[in-house]
Amino acid sequence: MKKLAASLILATLFTAAHAEPKHPAWSRSSNVYEVNPRQFSKEGTLNAVTASLPRLKQMGVDIVWLMPIHPIGQKNHKGTLGSYYAVQDYTAVNPDYGSIDDLRKLTRQAHTLGMHVIIDWVGNHTAWDNPWVTQHPDWFKKNDKGEIYSVTFKNEAGGTEEWSDVVGLDYDNKELWKGMTDAMAYWVKETGIDGFRCDAAGLVPTAFWDQARAQLDKIKPVFMLAEWNEPALHDKAFDASYDWPLNGIMKKIGKGEAGAAELRAYVTNPPKTFPRDAYRLQFTNNHDINSWEGADKDLYGPAWGAMTVLSYTLPGIPLIYNGQESRLDKKLEFFEKDPIDWKNYELEGFYAGLNALKKQNPALWNGASGGAVQLLDVGNEQLFAFKRQQGPNNLRVIVNPTSQVQKYKLAGEGQAVLKPWRWRIIVPE
Repeated sequence: MKKLAASLILATLFTAAHAEPKHPAWSRSSNVYEVNPRQFSKEGTLNAVTASLPRLKQMGVDIVWLMPIHPIGQKNHKGTLGSYYAVQDYTAVNPDYGSIDDLRKLTRQAHTLGMHVIIDWVGNHTAWDNPWVTQHPDWFKKNDKGEIYSVTFKNEAGGTEEWSDVVGLDYDNKELWKGMTDAMAYWVKETGIDGFRCDAAGLVPTAFWDQARAQLDKIKPVFMLAEWNEPALHDKAFDASYDWPLNGIMKKIGKGEAGAAELRAYVTNPPKTFPRDAYRLQFTNNHDINSWEGADKDLYGPAWGAMTVLSYTLPGIPLIYNGQESRLDKKLEFFEKDPIDWKNYELEGFYAGLNALKKQNPALWNGASGGAVQLLDVGNEQLFAFKRQQGPNNLRVIVNPTSQVQKYKLAGEGQAVLKPWRWRIIVPE
């Protein structure tokens, strides 16, 4: 315990010298747990989430991210229940989930347990029947005929994609900036939430997010997570952003199309250079991946455990998607009621161990509070091995991202073996 206390003190000193002031202090060793309220329980309510908070706390969860809690648009909606991301009213709670008092109760309970709550925010578009469409039509993008139209954009493949159930907001109109910022501030003031996960953050001007963060921080220090992969978002507005590139490598490993070489290349020559203190969200799954691409068993097979270990031990803030602790093995329907089968929480101990490992080792903390990656040579290029150190605290990680037994050698040890898809984490006493 004395060694750990010394590590914490040194890490705190390091943070004070190097960290950007915008990160809430409580976020430095945090993880994120994503809740899909519709599918989290058979009831599909906020109260059901509140009832599960003690279990999540026991698993070591720090930040609870609630997918959109707002009423869902009915006009042009998809499926039976519509998309969570087609917001009908920015200042109301979806009655299917409960009331604003239920959200207040959830947040109070989380705070009592030492946890924090962020809600999903959809700043790029609204449902067709959001009152803003009639009250403020000048806040929306219009086609050549002057008509509000459904969101269309170029996808990564170069094609045009349409979201027919939502209409795009026009941030050239500065009145919209105030309306949107006021709506975000409403939830911080009225319910005590601790921040936002911002959907499609890169489709909204970064300058908007910058001023919104400044306004929100006047109410209380907030935590901001961007669904995007862009360094500039970290300059002022966001604490964390999605590390999609690393997740892409993980999925290729799951298919047998990549391995240790690609992981080393990512660490030494990342696609984009982020600030040292940027938190990068690390994940094997989330609501988009699960609903549109597949469950962990489909994407990673036997590689899943090793990829999860990397999501906790490489730099970044790790994410758990609800149900993963029970080996969620199906795609959850996006527009329908499709509750999680919780079975027996088989992997709860696995996640609890990883959450504790991160919390107890400053080398694994977020941003500049954690240590940089130092690649290790273990005499076998099929293995991915690295060290992270922060003050006196350090640990080494060796992962076998192959389907074969691999031999390796660490300094001061004899030759050892690592079974297929297994890992070893070494924390000096």
